[in-house]
This record gives sequence, C-alpha cells and structure tokens, in this order.
Amino acid sequence: MKQFGGPVLFLDRSDINTDEIIPAKYLTEISKQALQPYLLEDLKLEGFNPKTDVAGKKVIITRENFGCGSSREHAPWALEVNGIYVVVAPNFARIFRQNMFNCGMMAIEIDRKSIADMFKTFADKETECKIVINDDGTAKVKLIAGSLSKSYQFTLDDFEKALVEKEGWIGYADSKY
Repeated sequence: MKQFGGPVLFLDRSDINTDEIIPAKYLTEISKQALQPYLLEDLKLEGFNPKTDVAGKKVIITRENFGCGSSREHAPWALEVNGIYVVVAPNFARIFRQNMFNCGMMAIEIDRKSIADMFKTFADKETECKIVINDDGTAKVKLIAGSLSKSYQFTLDDFEKALVEKEGWIGYADSKY
C-alpha cells in the first residue's frame, strides 16, 4: 500500500495547471517512469527550483484550483512516480481530483482558512505530514515541524476511501467485479 505522508512541498500559488505539473511535450512518453524528471518543470513560482525542491517530498500543500487546464492522467502519474501521493488544497479541478483517486492517491480538500494557517505556520519550516483516516469516517492532516504540531480535519467519502484502500480504480474494480 502507498504511504500517505512525509516531507511537505509548499507551493504558494493558485491555479497550477496540468501543463505546469507535467508539460505537454512529455505526453508521448510510453511509461509513467519516463515522466519522473519533468514534474513541475514549467512551474513559475518565485524561489522554486524543480530540480532541487521536489526530491524527497511526499506531500504537496497548495492553493485553489490545483490541476486545472487540460484533463490528463499524466499529471497524477507524474506525481505518483515521484512518490507524491497526497495533494492538499482548498479545491481542485474536478477531473484532476478524480484522476488522483482513480490512481489510488489523495486530493484532500481543506478550507481556505486552514490552508492559510498551514502556510503561515509551516511553509518556512522543514515539515512532515501524516494522514490519519479513522474507521468512523473522520480524517485529518497532521503537520509536524520540530516540536510544533497541528491537525486539520477533512472528509473522505466511502468511495474515495475504497479507491485509496484498493490502490486505485483497477484494484477497486478487481475486488468488485
């Protein structure tokens, strides 16, 4: 099973589109693995260098409308082959969000006020993230930087939870049909 959590990459911008997640010129690659070195290659964000800032990160925390633009599975695939299985934002482009869950990954929606608090409290620190999903349906994103720790609630519906547990649509379908 995928490990949900780890070091956080903060991307302080709204409307990061699928062409910035994985540039269209790489869509002809024939394997997911071939996408790995190009993740966020075209993202323009002050102080951000994809060659040095992505390595080792496991969670992205960002602003509104992540994954907008062209609908393509390649965007979640590029995250997946880099070991990033969780993106946290106030909202996502609908198709991108569903593609994340279809790949057995999480696109977690948390209110703007909580996202703002995450950036204010943790963005300038080495931050770890833990995703906690309880049997009663409650869930939280827990951020830890040294002795500082805060948790933020989110919801995961039964179908999304099933997709994550079965590592995506194919595993889910195999278990049902």
